[in-house]
Amino acid sequence: MISEFQDLSEKIDRLAELTASLRRDNATLRQANAVLNAENAGYTALLAEAQRRVAALIDTIPAPAGAAPAAAVAATIHDEAAQ
Repeated sequence: MISEFQDLSEKIDRLAELTASLRRDNATLRQANAVLNAENAGYTALLAEAQRRVAALIDTIPAPAGAAPAAAVAATIHDEAAQ
């Protein structure tokens, strides 16, 4: 009977250690996730700025006679990039 209680106590101790370890891992992963989300937001902002600048440059290029207006081309590029 005492042996069974000792086995149960050891299992509970191992479970407590595993739980603590998993909580630490979870906290570390949450921190890493927050850093990556912030980095992703920064890259998204950079990409949006680059797209805006490219569209502005396209608008400054004169269109050849009979060609689609630059605004239409820029809108097409923007739509394709959004996909």
